[in-house]
Amino acid sequence: MKKLESTLVNMVGVLVAVCLVMGGILAFVNHVTEGPISQQAEKALADGIKAVMMSPQLTVTANDTVRETIDNKEYTFIVHKVADAAGKELGAAIESTTLGFGGDLKVLVGFNPDGEILGYTLLEHAETPGLGAKADKWFQKDGKASIIGKNPEQPLAVSKEGGDVDAITASTITSKAFLKAVNQAYNVYKKKGTDATSGATKKATTKAEQP
Repeated sequence: MKKLESTLVNMVGVLVAVCLVMGGILAFVNHVTEGPISQQAEKALADGIKAVMMSPQLTVTANDTVRETIDNKEYTFIVHKVADAAGKELGAAIESTTLGFGGDLKVLVGFNPDGEILGYTLLEHAETPGLGAKADKWFQKDGKASIIGKNPEQPLAVSKEGGDVDAITASTITSKAFLKAVNQAYNVYKKKGTDATSGATKKATTKAEQP
């Protein structure tokens, strides 16, 4: 076979061909993995809702998207309303996102009908490992600054700013961002039934009672 001459045209042609092949491979891999990744994300969210609502058996009765403008910035919240097997309302799990030290900090917070915090979990964060990442445990019931059982009607704040929640050691920014996400989730939860502006909302009832 005749050796391909090392001309500019030939080199560009080879590079284009390689890019097309690699692009096709990446598109194929993305197509193959898209389904499983989506299923894993849905399962993680369903498990998270059970965890923050402190109930292994519940039904998600609605998934509402709520957009709120706070300090001239628009935030998007997802309100997952839940009920028990008998249809009694248990409250809601709220997805709330704010800006942390390293990037977006996305929290899922569970509230009972009285607005008390049942539990929480971090869905997404880019905080410093060993420092800001401690938010996953720091504010839990058995953590060093538990917020479980608190009602954010009086906004939660770190002790350095007159609140009663101890900030994560050396991670005040992350702590403040976390509490902001929780406070905003509470405000949306309390307003959802009255005057919150809801965008695309009630979906078909989905079951979350299976283990």
